[in-house]
Amino acid sequence: MCNKSPLGEFLRARRRLTSPATAGVPHVDYRRRTPGLRRDEVAMLAGLSIGYYTRLEQGKQRCPSEQVIGALARVFCLDTDATAHLYELAHPRARIRESTHRPIDPDVVRLMERWTHAPAFVVNHRWDVLVRNRLSTALWEGYEYVDNLMRFTFLNPESREFYLEWEKEAAFKVAHLRATTVAVHHDAFLRDLIAELSGNSEDFRRLWARHDVCITAREPKRLHHRRVGDLILWCQMFSIEGAPGHLIFVSQAEPGSPSEHALARMAGMGRGPRHITFCH
Repeated sequence: MCNKSPLGEFLRARRRLTSPATAGVPHVDYRRRTPGLRRDEVAMLAGLSIGYYTRLEQGKQRCPSEQVIGALARVFCLDTDATAHLYELAHPRARIRESTHRPIDPDVVRLMERWTHAPAFVVNHRWDVLVRNRLSTALWEGYEYVDNLMRFTFLNPESREFYLEWEKEAAFKVAHLRATTVAVHHDAFLRDLIAELSGNSEDFRRLWARHDVCITAREPKRLHHRRVGDLILWCQMFSIEGAPGHLIFVSQAEPGSPSEHALARMAGMGRGPRHITFCH
C-alpha cells in the first residue's frame, strides 16, 4: 500500500503471471527466460503503444481510460473481482477512514446469539475478529492468534492442521486483504499488519506479491477440529449496514451430514451460559 504507483505494481505482477499461451501471443519462443508476458506483448494485445504501457507500469501515466483498463483486463484474463480492483486502482474513489474501535451493532450481536448451530463471527477489513458466537468460540478454542485471522493463518503453524486446504485458504485471505488496501485510507494498523506478516512469513510475501484479488469465498472450507474431527462447512459472508469494512461470516454444514452432527456435538461442549465472545 505504500508504493507510489499501486496501479503499476498490479500491472507488473499480473504481466509476470500471465503466460503467452493464455494471452494468445503468436509464435512464442518458449526458451526465453522472461516469466509471463513482455511489455511489448501486453501493449500489442491491448492495442497500446509500448511507450504508453511502460509509463503505466512506471507510474508516470496514472489515469488510463476505461477502454484501456478494459483492454488490459482482457489481456490478463482478470475475473470480475480483479477487474473491479484494476478500475479502482486507475480511478480511486473517496477512501474510507476506518474507525479502529467501531462498536458492534447490538442487533447484530443478538442475531448471532440465535445461531446456535452455526459458527459465526464478525471481522473488520484487517481480519481482526471483533465478536464470535459460542459455536465459533468452541471451533477456535485453544489456538493462538485467533484475534486476527491473518496472523493465525501465517504466524501459527497449527493453522496448517486446522485448514485442511491451507494454501487455498491462505490465498483467499491474502487476496481479500489486497482488495481492502484500495478502499481504506491511511490505516496505519493495516500497514503495520502487512509489514509484520511480510517480515515473518515467506508464504505471505509470496502470495502478497501476486496481487491476486478475491472478494468472496466460493468453495466449502475443509477444517480439522481437535475434538470432533474433520468438518466441511459452507461459508457465507455479509456486509453490515452502517459499518463499512465489517463482515459477518457464518458457516453451516450440509443437512444430515457428518459435519452437521459434529457441529451439534461441538455446540454441547460450550462452556458457561454466555453465547457471545467479544474480541479485543
